Formats: sequence, structure tokens, C-alpha cells
Amino acid sequence: MGGGALFFALQPRRAVIADSNPELIHFYETLRDDPKGIIRAAHEWDTDRGTFYLVRALDPTSLPAAARAARSLYLNRTCFNGLYRVNARGAFNVPYGSYVNPRIVDEAALHAASNALCRATIVCGDYRDVLKTWARSGDFIFLDPPYAEVSRYSDFKRYTRRQFRAEDHATLAQEVNRLKRLRCSMLVMNSNVPLVRTLYAGFSHHVVQSRRSINCDGRKRTGQDLIIRCASA
Repeated sequence: MGGGALFFALQPRRAVIADSNPELIHFYETLRDDPKGIIRAAHEWDTDRGTFYLVRALDPTSLPAAARAARSLYLNRTCFNGLYRVNARGAFNVPYGSYVNPRIVDEAALHAASNALCRATIVCGDYRDVLKTWARSGDFIFLDPPYAEVSRYSDFKRYTRRQFRAEDHATLAQEVNRLKRLRCSMLVMNSNVPLVRTLYAGFSHHVVQSRRSINCDGRKRTGQDLIIRCASA
């Protein structure tokens, strides 16, 4: 699910949305059920550096549901470039973003997202288990995994304690082929690198220029995404 851009753009009447990140899924479940509670809780924290590190240090599982979801929203809006990254213990470890007056709460957007989420089944789990349980012939499936590394120093795979490595990308490609045989339509996103092009050599694909917000050097915030397409037969 990640940021859910495609889901919120399409506003499907029915959907199953899933991610293996428990904090993300908790946020979406709570946003669906209690957007007002998240809004109230998010207003309780200032956006200075000291408060940021106090909120970051909180154990999310010890917080009430709305506060736990508000913490995710707050950290996303105040951390460096909105990056999500965890350490080996699964603890969020992105530094402070040093923004001037960041906007934490957009009430209209949160309520609109809540309404859209009411039409979705929200699942926390490994994508393979989710697809085995829910995918059926004729479904449209969007897969947005942690991107394959574009260089030795790039790192887009630490969204959970378990990292997503080259062998995981190969397993994902095998699952995409299974879904193709099941007659599902799919879009798969990834970085435009030799590993990905090789894994999806038999699929239609399109290269798009993209913007990367993670690099501290604004001149290097560019890249290429690979959109892999499969239409049901």
C-alpha cells in the first residue's frame, strides 16, 4: 500500500489493500475508523527538534490507537524528506527534517481518505500470503515493492525489520508470473535497473523519469522508474 497514491486516485468501490508494515496498516485502519481522534492527537505535539525525538522514541504499541496513528502522521510530516526507515529492531530511525512550520494535519484530506478506506479491506501481512488468499481471476493488482538498489549506496528496502533483497525481487517476479497464469491484470513498479529488466523480460514495460526526494543534494533527486504491465488474457 505504501502511500496509497493509486488507491486514492482510483477510489475503487471494492479493494483489498495490504502492507507488511504494522505501523502503516494501523494508521490506515485507525484513519478509517477514527479520523477525528487522529486529528485531535496530532495537534498535541509541537514540531521542534526536541519534541520530534521525544515522539520518535515513544513505543507505538504502548499508545492508544489514535495517538499511535497520529505518531505515524507526525513523524512522516516532520522527519527528513518524509522518508520511512527502520533499524534492525524495527524502530523508526529517520532524523529530524528541520522544516519551517510543517503542516501536520490536513483535515479535509484525512476525512476524504477515511471515506475511501471505508470501501477497502485492510490487511497486514506478507504480499504472498495476501495474494494467495485474495487474488482471483480478472482482478487488477498493483504491486509496489521496495525498489531494487540503483547503486551501492542507495537503500530503499528498510521499511520493515526484514529487508527486501535481490532474491526477494526474484520471488516477487515468480509470483507475478503465477498471477499472470491466473489471468490477473497487473502493474508492478520498480527501479529501472538490469536486475528488474531481466526478471520481467517477458512483460510489457515503460520507463518514466521520476523525482527522488531522499538525496540531500537537490541536483541528484532524479531517477527512472520501470512500470511493468500485464493485461489479463
